[in-house]
Amino acid sequence: MVNLGEKLKALRKSNNMTQKDLADRIGVSKSIISSYESGTRYPSYDVLVKMARIFHVSTDYLFGLEKKKVLDASELTDAEIEAIKRLITIFIENRKRR
Repeated sequence: MVNLGEKLKALRKSNNMTQKDLADRIGVSKSIISSYESGTRYPSYDVLVKMARIFHVSTDYLFGLEKKKVLDASELTDAEIEAIKRLITIFIENRKRR
């Protein structure tokens, strides 16, 4: 099972952020982010919510309680959202055939 620190590090890297970048956005020091990622310290509820918003995931996802990532589609048009839904349906149908 992936822990909070591992998820946080993976999300940060997949968003091309340094520990300092994330620290600046959250309002903590780089060393605090390092301690979150190493598992020697855990974020407060407020910091956890900030991280979830930055990475467009739920707090449950950060804790490993939910496997689904939440993506921000607020800037997509209705047509783009429908196209994405069709693609997802195709992927699911293809997976079932295997």
